[in-house]
Amino acid sequence: MQTAPFSRFEWMIAWRYLRAKRAEGGVSVMTWISLIGITLAVFALIATLAVRSGFRDEFVDTILGANAHITVYSGVYADENGNQSRDLEDFDAVAARVAQVPGVTRVAPLVKGQVMASARGNTSGVEVFGIRPDDLNTIPRIADPVESWGDLSRFGAEGVPGIAIGSGVSRELQVSLGDTIQLISPNGVQTAFGTSPRVSNYEVVYVFTAGRYDIDRTRVYMPFDEAQIYFNSEGVADELEVMVEEPEAVDALAPTLMDAAGANMLTWTWRDASGAFLRALDIEDNVMFVILSVLVLIAAMNIISGLIMLVKNKGRDIGILRTIGLTEGSVLRVFFICGAMTGILGTVFGVILGCAFAIWIDPIFSAINYFSGGQAWDPSIRGIYALPAKLQLGDVLSAVALSLGLSFIVTIFPARRAARMSPVEALRYE
Repeated sequence: MQTAPFSRFEWMIAWRYLRAKRAEGGVSVMTWISLIGITLAVFALIATLAVRSGFRDEFVDTILGANAHITVYSGVYADENGNQSRDLEDFDAVAARVAQVPGVTRVAPLVKGQVMASARGNTSGVEVFGIRPDDLNTIPRIADPVESWGDLSRFGAEGVPGIAIGSGVSRELQVSLGDTIQLISPNGVQTAFGTSPRVSNYEVVYVFTAGRYDIDRTRVYMPFDEAQIYFNSEGVADELEVMVEEPEAVDALAPTLMDAAGANMLTWTWRDASGAFLRALDIEDNVMFVILSVLVLIAAMNIISGLIMLVKNKGRDIGILRTIGLTEGSVLRVFFICGAMTGILGTVFGVILGCAFAIWIDPIFSAINYFSGGQAWDPSIRGIYALPAKLQLGDVLSAVALSLGLSFIVTIFPARRAARMSPVEALRYE
C-alpha cells in the first residue's frame, strides 16, 4: 500500500506510541530523560553563546569608549641636546593632518604619565592623562559614563586646577567632589643636587565610572596645559589619541594615518593592545562550543535508547502493521516521528529557557551574587562589573540546527531497525 510520506495515520500511530501505557513505563521514562537532556543541553548552549557574545561586546565597548582607537606617536630621535626623545613637538600640525584622513572622527594630543596619588593618608598609583577639555567631552565613556558625579564643565576652567578621576581612584583614596588630591611625580624639578619629586595639589571636580575596573581604578584626567607643566613637557605632547568611525577596521586605516602623520611616526591600534586577550576569547569560544555540542550529542543519544526499547515493546504491533500492508517506509517514518518529536520539543523548551536566561540575566545574576555573599563576580579579575549577555539570532539558530540535526540523525538508526523487522519473526511467538 503506497501512501504519501508523513501521512496523517503515521502521525496518529507515532502519537499513540509516545503515550506509553503503565506497562511500558520504561519507554516513557526514557522519553522524558531524552526530552529533559536535550532541553538542558540546548539551554546551556544558548546561555553560553549569549554570555560569550555579551562579554566580548561589553569588553570591546569599554575599550573603544574610553581609549584611543589608534595611537599615533613619534619614533625615537635625537633632540637638540643629543638626547633620545619621543616627544611630539609639532603635535597640532600632525593632528591637523591626521584629522583630514577619511574615517577619522577626532584627534586629541595627550600628555601621559604614571604618578603616585595621595589623600587622607591613603596612596595609590594612577595614570594621568593630560587632555584638553573639549577633547575630554568627546570620550563616550567619560562624558556619558555608567555613573558620574560633579560637573565636567569645571574641568580645565580658568582658575580651577581641577582633575577628573575614576570611581575606583575615589574609593581607594576615600575622596569625593571638592576634595584635594596630591599628585607626586618622581620626575620633578632639576636642581644642583639632582631631580626632586614634583608635588602638586588638585581639586576633584568630576568622578566617573567608565564600566571597566582597570580604567576606573587608575585613570586620572588633567587639563592639557597643566599636564605639560607638571610633567616638564612644555610645548610638546606624548602622543595623539585618534578615534575613527569604524574601529573594527583600524588595521586597514593605520598605514594611511602613518603616511599622513609624517616621517618617523608610528601607530598602535586598540587591537594591538588587546589582541592577545581577544584571540584568547575566540579560542575559548570555539572550545566551549565544541564541548557543549558534545553535551547535545550525549543528550540526543538518549533518544536511541528510548526508541530501541519502544521498537522492542512494539514488535508485535510492527508485525501486524506490516501484515496489513504498511510499507517499510511508513514504519520507518512512524518511529522517526517518535524520536524527532522528542528532539523538537526538547529544542523548543531549551530555546525558551536559554532566551529567558539571557533576557533576565541581571536579576538572575543578582540573586546568585546575593546568595553567594557577593563573591560570584570579581571585577578586579573580570575587568567589567557585571555578567553581560547578548542574544544573537545566529547563535540561537546554530544551537537549534545542531540540536535538531543530531536528534534527526540518531533517530534514523532505530527507525530503520523497526522498518526492516520481518513480520514473520515479529509474530512467530504470538
